[in-house]
Amino acid sequence: MANSTPNPTPAPAAGTQDGPAPLRVGLIGYGLAGAVFHAPLITTTPGLRLDAVVTANPERREQAAARHPQARLLSSPEELWPLGLDLVVIASPNRTHIPLATAALQAGMPVVVDKPLAATAAEGAELAGLAESRGLPLSVFQNRRWDGDFLTVSELVRSGRLGRVHRFESRFERWRPQLKGGWRELGDPAEAGGLLYDLGSHLVDQALTLFGPATSVYAELDVRRGGAAADDDTFVALTHANGTRSHLWMSATAAELGPRFRVLGSEAAYTSWGLDGQEDALRAGRTPADEGWGVTPAAMFGQLGAVDDYVAHPTLHGAYERYYAGVAAALRGQAPVPVEPRDAVAALKVLEAARQSAAEARTVSL
Repeated sequence: MANSTPNPTPAPAAGTQDGPAPLRVGLIGYGLAGAVFHAPLITTTPGLRLDAVVTANPERREQAAARHPQARLLSSPEELWPLGLDLVVIASPNRTHIPLATAALQAGMPVVVDKPLAATAAEGAELAGLAESRGLPLSVFQNRRWDGDFLTVSELVRSGRLGRVHRFESRFERWRPQLKGGWRELGDPAEAGGLLYDLGSHLVDQALTLFGPATSVYAELDVRRGGAAADDDTFVALTHANGTRSHLWMSATAAELGPRFRVLGSEAAYTSWGLDGQEDALRAGRTPADEGWGVTPAAMFGQLGAVDDYVAHPTLHGAYERYYAGVAAALRGQAPVPVEPRDAVAALKVLEAARQSAAEARTVSL
């Protein structure tokens, strides 16, 4: 078992002739998000050092101690606030995002919050305002902006290869007929659980990043699995101000998976299948420091063209490491944060409109 008391507080690292001292990062939460995504990406980002991990779970403390022996282990977030770290990363359950981020900002520390930023757009906007008033960087971990297939779609849209995009279809579908349990399947809106907030946070963010603000939202939120309390089979349709329509599917009950992306333009279409491989690589213990990181096999390339005239189109390399590299640059005053909190607020407004649309069986205008 890992030591149940906090590790001694190390002295702040000093700069060297080779460059500035590493930025010290505190990580709150060591479940899936903290252990699989944030900790490996932080520890492999030049200029960042994982200084502390907060978790009260004995098993997770033991795992954190084994994987990150340089980090002190803390039992509660309150132990972080006096440390004056350069960054606090919040990877705890969604309902805790706002109170923990607020406390970190009030303690004078920049913050990264895992998606979704908050349960409501109003809470997210208030937090963004607090960060602005204190002059502290605040960013939201939207790692799926750096999926290889999404980077490929972005390049095709930006370059004009597809012409004017009429319809953007995007899916995160899974076959999980049995409930897994945990807060993500709770129906209380305060938990911000269900697939709309879990996977929809990614899909809506990607759609808004590609095509700009939405003017209307239509949604269907269904509960298909017995005993489930939150949506597990969800569809959201957006009309963007530029006229593009985005159709977004999230499901845990798809016995047959549709294409990950299907993008229909006036000149050509692009279709791809399967999920970006970076999450599976992280789950397997690999990191961006490993050779071949983010590379999609040629057999999984998408198809570009029109009816009966398609060619395989190489997928750009996935690059989750760019997120924390961008955070490090922002903390040093060299660039804006890689994901602006106001972007997350815009996505939350769409998610709230989707809930309203499904409840009232109508299209909601924004």
